[in-house]
Amino acid sequence: QVQLVESGGGLVQAGGSLRLSCAASGRAFSSCNMGWFRQAPGKEREFVAAISRSGGNTYYADSVKGRFTISRDNAKNTVSLQMNSLKHEDTAVYYCAADSTRYSYTPRQLYEYDYWGQGTQVTVSS
Repeated sequence: QVQLVESGGGLVQAGGSLRLSCAASGRAFSSCNMGWFRQAPGKEREFVAAISRSGGNTYYADSVKGRFTISRDNAKNTVSLQMNSLKHEDTAVYYCAADSTRYSYTPRQLYEYDYWGQGTQVTVSS
């Protein structure tokens, strides 16, 4: 089992920045691919970013590429999402997710992740 807890969400002005963090416990953090997803009201949960076990590979949704940066610190069992140049459409509940079984690639689909955090609200205002 892997337990994930997100933090760092809040209210921010359009064009501003916010940094989300996810703390992991239970299974060894370094054995998991990690991802960030988000879900806005009335929309499906969507992929935002993912990072491989050692942090050597990162992937981003086209909508956030160039603005968001995912990183991990295996010594601290944390994964972060730095969000810059925030837009109104970035408003959503952001979820941290973990996959401990895949080794050939870094998963980017909802069904490929087995463990999820409770989510943290990000609201981008005018």
